[in-house]
Amino acid sequence: MFDHIILQFVLIFAGAALFATLFLYLKQPIILAYIVLGIVVGPKGLELINDAEQIEQLAHIGIILLLFLIGLNFRPARLVGLLGRVGIVTLVTCFVFTLLSLAAALALGYPFIDSLIIGAALMFSSTIVSLKLIPTTQLHHHHIGEVMISVLLLQDVIAIVLIVLVTEGGVGNITISVALLLLKLVVLSVMSFVIVRFVITKLLLKFDVIKEHTFVMALGWGLFVAGAAEMLGLSLEMGAFIAGISLATVPIALVIAEDLKPLRDFFLILFFFSIGAEFDLVVSQELIVPGLIITALLMVAKPVIFNWGFRAIGEKTKNSAELGIRLGQASEFSLLIAFSALASGLIEERSSYLIQLVVVLTFIVSTYWVVNAYPTPISYKSGQRKD
Repeated sequence: MFDHIILQFVLIFAGAALFATLFLYLKQPIILAYIVLGIVVGPKGLELINDAEQIEQLAHIGIILLLFLIGLNFRPARLVGLLGRVGIVTLVTCFVFTLLSLAAALALGYPFIDSLIIGAALMFSSTIVSLKLIPTTQLHHHHIGEVMISVLLLQDVIAIVLIVLVTEGGVGNITISVALLLLKLVVLSVMSFVIVRFVITKLLLKFDVIKEHTFVMALGWGLFVAGAAEMLGLSLEMGAFIAGISLATVPIALVIAEDLKPLRDFFLILFFFSIGAEFDLVVSQELIVPGLIITALLMVAKPVIFNWGFRAIGEKTKNSAELGIRLGQASEFSLLIAFSALASGLIEERSSYLIQLVVVLTFIVSTYWVVNAYPTPISYKSGQRKD
């Protein structure tokens, strides 16, 4: 019905305003309002929007901007130290989560290859949900955010390797592929820092009195490096973070970050809407039992295992518990792996839908848990609302 992109925007944002207001009156997390809106008006609901592909592509800009802004608030030297500390934790927890989901899928009657991909897809945590719900203005949460982004970046690398495996359908050249990916990552990072140091910084400081120029330069830089990363076979998210952290050394980095926040939130609404729009309630009803079982398993196992892992590397008990809960969901990367595996013919359609169902359910449960247990920027409780 709403085929024109402008009319789709009208429906999405008018609907988002209505649903967000309703959810706030009901004291529910506002993020879930956008997901429910997507389910209701999307292709699998009332079909007011029959094709959500354009919206999904635009929504990805929100993820890019989120990672770009995270990078702008990150200290490069601090990142190197944290990546070393959390590397073992990330690898071990990913392996354990894969085994748990694999075992659960096998027990539920799924074929081995399907179960293996289900397990691999569900080992990741969501960058969007984790970082959308973390305050950045408090020192305590600034540290937790740094640890979280380190884990999520390492998971990003693992996810890219996994997608290469899935799309190429084998492990024949995986060593060469991984080595090339790492080389591209290093080259892109070095080039980004060099360009910022000798070109971008000088231009920003020369015209810093013109806010529009600063805004356009920062946005153009973030999207340019994200696009370069995609063309190199990395991910848009990783490129955006590299762009942000390379720009973090500029004196006006925090000002840039504040100016870009409204634009980020605009596109993140589209992201959560697209999650709901891709969700098929009819198909998911047939998978509700295995979906609930695996969701319950992950929502219990991830916080506990992350908690143990972070305590093992010296994090405080309180921090470790909070990190475990904030990282306790599946990931948007899980969806990408599900779609790639289905397109490659490696898994059945019901396995792909199971992954999608678990992602949506863990998003919902995790959001409720975090919003009610810890400070977030979107809490409906004034005492818990921290930006």
